[in-house]
Amino acid sequence: MFPTDLLAEAETLLAEARARGWRITTAESCTGGLIAGLLTAIGGSSDVVDGGAVTYSNAAKTRMLGVPAETIKAHGAVSEPVARAMAEGAGWTAGTELAIAVTGVAGPGGGTAEKPVGLVWFGLATPAGIIAESHIFPGDRTAVRMATVRHAVAMLRAALDSGRRYA
Repeated sequence: MFPTDLLAEAETLLAEARARGWRITTAESCTGGLIAGLLTAIGGSSDVVDGGAVTYSNAAKTRMLGVPAETIKAHGAVSEPVARAMAEGAGWTAGTELAIAVTGVAGPGGGTAEKPVGLVWFGLATPAGIIAESHIFPGDRTAVRMATVRHAVAMLRAALDSGRRYA
């Protein structure tokens, strides 16, 4: 299901996290669990991957991750404040060192001028704090979702190796 190069990146990520004794949690909306699926496709990942939450609906984001409904109402589900809150909620709930959250517009519909198809917000909770960033990925729904998974892995690896920049 996943390309071999992406599986290799995930395997390296897991090895780096394992070497540090860090655990990872995911909180996914537009990817529907693909990040957790990638990580758990690798044998032995259970010592690093704590779990993941697929919070596709706004209600699930609030119920499962503690994202304030007011934040979603004020900024929309695809926004920096929601991505940050998702990462914080996932990390806090699981008690892990790393929590990656993604929320976006994978398409083909649902985009607007302010939030076009391909827009994805990432939240990453680390021991040093929470960061968030957005990217607009080209292509169809599958391409957007896979680009999101790739970038999530890159962000997690960068958090493990602060000298490495992700793109």
